[in-house]
Amino acid sequence: MNNILIVDDDPHIRDVLRFALSKEGFKVTEAENGVEALKVFKTANPDLLILDIMMPEMDGTDVCREIRKQSNTPIIFLTSKDDEVDRIIGLELGGDDYVTKPFSPRELVARTRAVLRRAQSAHQVDGAEHSETLENGKLMMDMDKFKVFWQTHEITLTVTEFGLLKTLLRRPGKVFTRDELMNSAYDFNNVVSDRTIDSHMRRVRSKLAQYGGNPIETVHGLGYKLGSCE
Repeated sequence: MNNILIVDDDPHIRDVLRFALSKEGFKVTEAENGVEALKVFKTANPDLLILDIMMPEMDGTDVCREIRKQSNTPIIFLTSKDDEVDRIIGLELGGDDYVTKPFSPRELVARTRAVLRRAQSAHQVDGAEHSETLENGKLMMDMDKFKVFWQTHEITLTVTEFGLLKTLLRRPGKVFTRDELMNSAYDFNNVVSDRTIDSHMRRVRSKLAQYGGNPIETVHGLGYKLGSCE
């Protein structure tokens, strides 16, 4: 049974989410603000967080920053309906998905399942690969252990980032459109914008660049490809 941590200062929203998720068989843990969320996260060890961005004491972006220092646990952000800035910032910080308010509890449950499926598949070896690892030059992905290395340096990626890089690494040199990358990482790609994919790719690039890696190339007007990993 997957444990979902709901973090929102609105008790009504927590009630709605608790009911919807519990009805679908999830265990639910709650926190009413960011400070409490970090405490609960350490003790509850959740499989996924549903995290509101706008909260008192410590907002969702600060919570995400702290969690990403120690964990790649999937995070779905709750954001204001028209605040694209919040959504992009959340993804830049390491969020895996977002849902805008007001939201459909049914859609949020479906997105929760989708992110958890991605997390599970990211830890499994793809049957088509016939290998526990993918390698190209200095870049290596260990599927079973959910680890990425540039030479000897381990790169910590979120579930979504891992999935996107895996898609590129499976077919080096192939230009993947944003739509193809969306299909590889999202079950609900109709609501994911190009900027969402770009935000994730910037994070992957930034993490590789810390250790001298710059293998991801932008093909203007088309998408992205994996170039030289030497």
